[in-house]
Amino acid sequence: MKKPPRKRTSKSKVTSKTATKAAGKAGAAKKAPKKTTKKVAKPTRTARKRSKVNSDNLIHGIEPYQARKGEDFMSDDQRDHFRNILLSWKKELMQEVDRTVHHMQDEASNFPDPNDRATQESEFGLELRTRDRERKLLKKIASAISRLDDESYGYCEETGEEIGLQRLEARPVATLCVEAQERRELAERQYSDHDE
Repeated sequence: MKKPPRKRTSKSKVTSKTATKAAGKAGAAKKAPKKTTKKVAKPTRTARKRSKVNSDNLIHGIEPYQARKGEDFMSDDQRDHFRNILLSWKKELMQEVDRTVHHMQDEASNFPDPNDRATQESEFGLELRTRDRERKLLKKIASAISRLDDESYGYCEETGEEIGLQRLEARPVATLCVEAQERRELAERQYSDHDE
């Protein structure tokens, strides 16, 4: 009597199964190495100050003002700080104006394709609207510098209260304190609701 042929299993299946089992046993036998923690020296006070001020925190290239304890609001140092911010901002905007003028002069060409001409006109129109907003901003910057000169900078035009250093650093041309600004925006919203 003939024996029926045995089923053959491929070597790859056998080896992969046995390899998986062996890896599982080996992994269970090995212990995870203990983690060692190194003591890191705390940075000094000046190093911590420097690490806090990175390029993200700069206000138009200038570090935020660190008010000293008991310092009067809008002291000479604070006025100098905000004057530097405003002048730096003004310089950035003027560079953008020059860049736009050169870009428009260099790129001004009469494309034969109407679609290309339309795209160029659209891009120029967008740039000019942006520059117009910046022109208005330059006027506000000039006004803020003049308020620095007559020492009324940093005080609310409506209430006469201090605007606050953080608000002024966020918006150096601010003329209203937060509460007065909120009242004005609320009044504008109510007024616009009545018009509709």
